[in-house]
Amino acid sequence: MHSDSGRLRISLLLLRITVFMVMAMWSLDKLLMPGHAAAVFGNFYGFPDIGAGLLLAIGLVQLAVEIAFVLGLWRLWTYGYVLIAHGISTLSSWRQYLDPFDNLLFFAAIPMLGACIALFLMRDDDTLLTIGGR
Repeated sequence: MHSDSGRLRISLLLLRITVFMVMAMWSLDKLLMPGHAAAVFGNFYGFPDIGAGLLLAIGLVQLAVEIAFVLGLWRLWTYGYVLIAHGISTLSSWRQYLDPFDNLLFFAAIPMLGACIALFLMRDDDTLLTIGGR
């Protein structure tokens, strides 16, 4: 293996794992803390009355797709889902960016969005520790 190729594969693996960790926590929030997740849906997405049952269903579907993503399965769809989901989350937080020093942690979403874009664009090269990888 050429050393540049090896570094690329390791870098993509690290991006995939760390993006998964963040996305999985958001899914687990829906499963384990539905009250908090409902407040997030009301505040950021304009759905103030989302029920615990719907949050459970959303969280389970998201977690299943995220597990497929971290395993490198169905890359076009799972990497695309992660990019779109995180993109929506980042854009829905636009008000926080207007008051940056009271919302510094929201700015971490921006480089993560860059990581999601990079993973999507380089999904065919992201093969280290994947199911069915090259």
